[in-house]
Amino acid sequence: MSARAASPVRGKATGGRRIALFGGTFDPIHLGHLAVAQAALRAFRLDRVFFIPSGHPPHKPLGELSPYAHRFAMVALACAGNRRFVPSLAECADGAGPTAFYSVDTVRRFKSEYDRSSERSGDRLYFIVGADSFLQIATWKDYETLLGLCDFVVASRPGFRTDALRQVIPPELLADSTQSAPKATSRKGSRGLRAIALRDSTVHLLDTVASRVSATDVRRRLDRGASVRGLVPPHVEEYITKQALYRPQ
Repeated sequence: MSARAASPVRGKATGGRRIALFGGTFDPIHLGHLAVAQAALRAFRLDRVFFIPSGHPPHKPLGELSPYAHRFAMVALACAGNRRFVPSLAECADGAGPTAFYSVDTVRRFKSEYDRSSERSGDRLYFIVGADSFLQIATWKDYETLLGLCDFVVASRPGFRTDALRQVIPPELLADSTQSAPKATSRKGSRGLRAIALRDSTVHLLDTVASRVSATDVRRRLDRGASVRGLVPPHVEEYITKQALYRPQ
C-alpha cells in the first residue's frame, strides 16, 4: 500500500490520527524491527505504522541490496500478523520512479495525503529511526526541513543519552535556541519518554527495546548456512528458504 493508495486512517473520537513511518532497507526485516515498531505503537498509541522498504536508498549502491520485490514481500509477510502494521509501496523501485528516494520527500507525500483527507485537526506524524541513523542525520537531504516536518522516534537500547541526539541538531531548531544548557531542551514526553523539544516538532528517545538482532547478522548466518529461527518472523524465514535468499552463490 503506497502513500497514495493508503486509505486514510480515522482517528479516535477524542483526537486525530497518529501515524508513524518506519523506513529502511529491510534486507531482511527481522524481529528487532518489529520490536521497535511495537514499542512505538504502545508508547505513542499509534493508529498505523507504515513499513516503507527503501527503493533506491541514496546511501547504498543498489547492487548491495536484495531486489526490491523480495524485500517488500518479506515486509508484507512480517506485517500480516498486526492490523496496525502496513506494508507501504511509497518508495517502490519500479523503474519509472526517481533514481533515489529521500526521507524528506516521503514525509512530504504522507503529510500531503493526510492533510487532504483529514476532516479534523490534530493528526500527528512520526518518523521512526534507529539511533545510529539519527546521529548521521546531517548527511540526509534537507535534514533541517525534515526535522520540522514531523516528530521523530529514535529507537535505541537502554542507556542511550539524549545528549548525543542533541549534538547533531542545529541549535537554531531547538525550541529555545537562546539557551545552550541541556535542561533548556530536554524534557519528559507525554508518555514519560525522554524528549528534545524543537521549534516545530519533538525528538523522542525510545530506549526500551533491548533486541540486538541486525539484518547484517541475519545475512551472515544465512550465508554460512546457519539457522535464523528466532531472528526473523517464521513466514519470513520460510520465504527466505523458498527463494534461496542470502545463500552462497
